[in-house]
Amino acid sequence: MLNQQVMTQAFNTIGLIGKPHHEGANNTLTALYHWLAEQSYTVLVEERTGQELNIDSPKLVTINELGEQADLAIVVGGDGNMLGAARVLSRYNVAVLGVNRGNLGFLTDLDPYNFEHPLKAVLDGEYITEKRCLLEAKVLRHNSVKSLNSAVNEVVLHLEKVATMLEFEVYINNHFMLSQRADGIIVTTPTGSTAYSLSAGGPILTPNLDAIALVPMFPHTLSSRPIVVDSNSEIKLKLSHENSEHMHVSCDSHVSLPVLPGDEVIIRKQAHPLRLVHPKNYDYFKILRTKLGWGSRLF
Repeated sequence: MLNQQVMTQAFNTIGLIGKPHHEGANNTLTALYHWLAEQSYTVLVEERTGQELNIDSPKLVTINELGEQADLAIVVGGDGNMLGAARVLSRYNVAVLGVNRGNLGFLTDLDPYNFEHPLKAVLDGEYITEKRCLLEAKVLRHNSVKSLNSAVNEVVLHLEKVATMLEFEVYINNHFMLSQRADGIIVTTPTGSTAYSLSAGGPILTPNLDAIALVPMFPHTLSSRPIVVDSNSEIKLKLSHENSEHMHVSCDSHVSLPVLPGDEVIIRKQAHPLRLVHPKNYDYFKILRTKLGWGSRLF
């Protein structure tokens, strides 16, 4: 299980990652940098981010160097920006905290205008940490790996054309599950269950669940429904030779892996989880109520 833990370990070296060409995010990053420097923390700035900031002689590093050297990475932006950073930072044992400069902000906790008090508490060791699993997707052609990437939210098999069916078979741990004619299929982590999968009718999976959901996209068979499997399962999608050649496997809607008829797509849990950090007052169900407009208590 991927459970939350209340931690007491303090942080010393802080890495900053921003949202390129976003004035609001740059303003927040500049304020964060000066505040952290005044508190005598060692501050690293991701090199693309640092080149856009009005800061004298920041220590610029690549995102991989930041992952290797920092105790805590602070990502300023929306969930999309957090996803991009998380796919890299998950390979390192670095804690990750988000400052919301986007829209929904399911993964970003801190207010960009009032970050000082909650951030100070986190830096002093008063925080909750949890491990969020990622997915690894591999495209196999004639038993050879043609491409691979990872996803924090979801892996999606889809066609370039809208409202066009593709045909594929689904196997779980090499056991045949079903054949499918649909616009595609979404394979989602608990983190991604409130993203694209939710709009396709998928279930919400709380972050502590060690599970993966498969959500068909506009299936030809109306009895086709989402299914939840153990996160240690290997999911194999076998593409029919009758499909067109304009198919893709999308990772978090950021990375696209081309797929041809007859290819196989192997999806499994990535070995390295993301180490996500929240303030101690973090409440997952409060976030759901706020972001999804759920009702408050009646009494």
